[in-house]
Amino acid sequence: MNNQKEILEIAETVLVKESNSIKGLINQLNDQFVDVVNLILNSNGKVIITGIGKSAIVSMKISSTLNSTGTSSVFLHAADAMHGDLGLVNPSDLIIIISNSGSSNEIKDLVPHLKKRGNIIISITGNLNSFLAKKSDYILSCFVEEEACPNNLAPTSSTTSQMALGDALAVSLLKLRGFKTEDFAIHHPGGSLGRKLNMTLKDLASNNPIPIVKEESQINEVIKEITSNRLGITLVMKKQNLLGIITDGDIRRMLDENEDIVNLRAKDIMSKNPILFDENMLVELASKEIKNKSINHMILMDKNSNCSGVVHVLDIIKNFD
Repeated sequence: MNNQKEILEIAETVLVKESNSIKGLINQLNDQFVDVVNLILNSNGKVIITGIGKSAIVSMKISSTLNSTGTSSVFLHAADAMHGDLGLVNPSDLIIIISNSGSSNEIKDLVPHLKKRGNIIISITGNLNSFLAKKSDYILSCFVEEEACPNNLAPTSSTTSQMALGDALAVSLLKLRGFKTEDFAIHHPGGSLGRKLNMTLKDLASNNPIPIVKEESQINEVIKEITSNRLGITLVMKKQNLLGIITDGDIRRMLDENEDIVNLRAKDIMSKNPILFDENMLVELASKEIKNKSINHMILMDKNSNCSGVVHVLDIIKNFD
């Protein structure tokens, strides 16, 4: 069996080298990065990202991140581009070419054809003196001192830095576009994340009863209503008006503070002015609200300010965690 200490030391060395490479990118940021961000923001075309080998895989990831955060992007494999896929490139498209060496044969073959079409070329490269850098309109440096590979050969630190620089571009664009959770939800309709981002509180409340007592209801009636609906809460209503709420916590406090509860009524122990939620609020936003306010129940209101449902924090946990 291999030495545990040795394995952990190797892993630690790799992570330190790669994290240092990412930190090194900070000092390489300059006006060209700002220009590229503004260029993409004001572009009417797509952002086409291309590369070869490991850089192609990084290109695919960055393109995907841009698409999901509000910037239309297409991945184009550099080799496939030379065999017909150049047809997807329009004159208004911006081209980002990723190549650590900047001298791959496929990149050298591709660049002249892009120049003929008049496309603006942005390079992400670790070699500022390379063929690619010299032919680019804008250069984003991702130079690293060394790969995490002990032979300094396998793309490790270099590809990590490429990906980090792509994320820096994507997040800069996201913030400048004012891209919000609601926008993110539009691009992620599927899976658990999509469900959480697109589901509203009204959707969650649809299977829950609405527990209600009157202001003059006796305590035993209140307890029955809370326990029978298994939400740990009941609303105190007067016709269509919400007067307050009573939770199982309120019941426990009442029992601790009162020896005689016979003459107590719902109005005597209810909490007035509960926090209310729009029934159409996204569950993702509501989750943040209940964490910030340290509450377990959400009382929903419709557009006419009528109480339309109740959601317990466990409803969110059961559906999404």
